[in-house]
Amino acid sequence: MTSVVDSAHTSVLPLDLSHPYPVVVRGEGAWVEDSTGQRYLDAMSGGSMAATLGHGRRDLIDAARQQAQQLSYVHNERLTNPWQERLAQELVEVAPEGFSRVRFVTGGAEANETALRMARAYHVERGETQRWQVISPAQAYHGPTMATLALTGRPGLQGPFGPYLSRHLHIPPCTKRFDPTGEAALQALDQALEEAGPETVSAFYCEPISAAALPAYSPPSRFWEGLAERRERHGFLVCFDEIVTGIGRTGRWFAAEGLPLLPDIIATAKGLGAGYTAIGAVLCQESVYNAFAQGSQVFSLGHTWDGAPLSCAVGVAVINALRSESLVERVASRGPVLREELEAALAGINLVGEVRGHGFLLGVDYVDPRDGQSFLPRELGVAGRIDKTAGKNGLIVLSTQPTGDGYAGDQSLFAPPFVTTEEELAEMVRRFAASISEVAEQVERELVNHKQPTAAEAQGDIR
Repeated sequence: MTSVVDSAHTSVLPLDLSHPYPVVVRGEGAWVEDSTGQRYLDAMSGGSMAATLGHGRRDLIDAARQQAQQLSYVHNERLTNPWQERLAQELVEVAPEGFSRVRFVTGGAEANETALRMARAYHVERGETQRWQVISPAQAYHGPTMATLALTGRPGLQGPFGPYLSRHLHIPPCTKRFDPTGEAALQALDQALEEAGPETVSAFYCEPISAAALPAYSPPSRFWEGLAERRERHGFLVCFDEIVTGIGRTGRWFAAEGLPLLPDIIATAKGLGAGYTAIGAVLCQESVYNAFAQGSQVFSLGHTWDGAPLSCAVGVAVINALRSESLVERVASRGPVLREELEAALAGINLVGEVRGHGFLLGVDYVDPRDGQSFLPRELGVAGRIDKTAGKNGLIVLSTQPTGDGYAGDQSLFAPPFVTTEEELAEMVRRFAASISEVAEQVERELVNHKQPTAAEAQGDIR
């Protein structure tokens, strides 16, 4: 096989037909290697923040092999298995207080969609059949299915699928740039509730700490307190998308543990399989479960591989590894230091506006160096250039492009495996800083003759 595959020379339908794909053939720990033998430090845990325990772990591979030899699959509609039962109990033990039930799925989008169904069915069980609408932050990503695409307010992501999507309501993110106190977002939430009619709202759906859409960002405490007040007043549920942040990524088993309110439903996925199997889970409070237990006693519709023995056995092995190696504790203690190291390495690079971090989920926000606050011109393609330069420097990171609504500019994610050594972390930071510095020098030269944004553009056009 060649070292790079493009859309003209593959039978695969790639996500981006214009992008050449390096062929990765093996991995070990925090490293991956392509077909030419070039090695890359994986600062993105497999590229999607899923490979939290690194590559090539024999314990997880052995758990999958042993389970496959014993029993790979049975469907959970009329049968259960010891590994599903055990993994559910393990998750209940590490979940925030009050979470008592788990429904397994095979990935993040499925988990978010199942959480949506659970919220809707909860209200129906209680006789509030008019509750179906969802309110969520506009700057978000919850998955590529029709139901999860409808949760984001980003038209660029929804593309041609608009006719298939539910018409949910969205509020602006209360970021440092637009709403540092969270009060404007709460006002927008009140307006959305009034527009929908609060009696029709099923859930507020959000990430406790954002990943791809606003890397490592979380609203201020006032927003969460205000959200809790409105939940109590209006009776909707709060659902957390912890697809990325669940299972240790932020230095807690679940990011919800560190907030002023607890959600009613949590969806999680990536870290539960750690890149070794496709598995996700939806956890609910006992009060949500009781609506079904005291009502129809049915929560129907599942997927073929939900709760399968093979994937659940790997999930149990992942939880065991996190516990036995104190990896969640390591992320909690090492994460703040890693943020400081990254911030120090990027100091003096005028392209860098802000470095955010929660555990091993870090984000870098880029600005126009001419005023230190405006978003960079979209046509410069800074995010893509940073990824390409990092790849050339033997580092895998993921950057996101500006959004058309003006809520976000160029940003990068930095999310290494929990098992990354001290030496590897230092080298990741060094390569990342060198890559950003290289792009920054190019961009500053190009901006000399580039139109300076107006005052309105500097604040972001969010109309």
